[in-house]
Amino acid sequence: MKFRVERDVLADGVAWSARALPNRPSIPTLSGLLIAADEQDLTLSGFDLENAAQVHVDATVDEPGRVLVSGRLLADIARSLPNQPVVFATEGSRIELQCGRSSFVLPTLPVDEYPTLPAMPDPVGSVSGDLFAAAVSQVAIAAGRDDTLPMLLGVRVEINDSRVTLAATDRYRLAVSEFTWRPDQPGFEGAALVPAKILADTAKLLAHANEVSVAYAPGSAGEGLMGFSGDGRRTTTRLLDGEFPKYRQLLPEESSTVTTVDKATLVEAVKRVSLVAERNTPVRLTFSGDEVALQAGSGDEAQATEALEGSTTGDVIEIAFNPHYLLDGLGAIESNDVKFSFTGSTRPAVLTPASGDSVDSYKYLLMPVRLSS
Repeated sequence: MKFRVERDVLADGVAWSARALPNRPSIPTLSGLLIAADEQDLTLSGFDLENAAQVHVDATVDEPGRVLVSGRLLADIARSLPNQPVVFATEGSRIELQCGRSSFVLPTLPVDEYPTLPAMPDPVGSVSGDLFAAAVSQVAIAAGRDDTLPMLLGVRVEINDSRVTLAATDRYRLAVSEFTWRPDQPGFEGAALVPAKILADTAKLLAHANEVSVAYAPGSAGEGLMGFSGDGRRTTTRLLDGEFPKYRQLLPEESSTVTTVDKATLVEAVKRVSLVAERNTPVRLTFSGDEVALQAGSGDEAQATEALEGSTTGDVIEIAFNPHYLLDGLGAIESNDVKFSFTGSTRPAVLTPASGDSVDSYKYLLMPVRLSS
């Protein structure tokens, strides 16, 4: 095998496919990156038996072939090469990499022992990369990180013809985002639980794609598959098992108090006041009339207070939130103003955009922190 590829193209392709390399491979060949060259282009693939990442890149191929090399090592080398074309050539059980006056000789792994990557399922719809990335980032912040609750480690993807709903929760907050897309199978309905980290990383890297195609293959426990592709890149991932909470019933239909406040002003105030909040210490907020008052710290501890303008209709609400969770929700809202909807000081609050196209498409439900009397 012999081919020539531009340094930046190689580095980007290796970075994409190396995302799927396992930290502790169960078999030695899984530590390798599969490089396949044919007459037209170059394909780089990584696989950990659960997630696969593959990319097609432009290259000048003199001799087609397949080779398996250490993925981590190749990624490190690709990032450090000078900005010149890179030439790969196999010599027996080794591969030589030449870039300008830099050269590396790498041992290869047995390519015949490399497992077959899963095939991409049938596409069910497509959406612009920036819209997809924005919606995923809004909900992935609320996904759980507790391995003992695997059903909370994912983002629930619900497809209903041209409407897609994403939801994630860690029991302390819930994020729901909806968007429309172009269905490939009109009338298709389905739901899947996708690993949040894989989904978030993939969506972020495909944000500049004109179109992201989503493929889905339901299956028995542990056999379902979802795939994402765009700009010559693709990722497939096994779906998570377990039943996702019935989250819709957590969202209240009515509110006794509604407050609208400038988002940027509130974000800065929360950051300042929370400087005196020790770990796991909440920030207390009072919503009343035309003011929102913030307070953190108590007793002999450091204390901070701040007040800012707001517009509240309904009962006065005194409530406390984890400041990090509150900032996550505020950061995910795309409008200049944010709306808080309350049913009581001990009940969850719902944060939504107060204006713009995303008013009805995003909800962030945040559980309050109970304060000792």
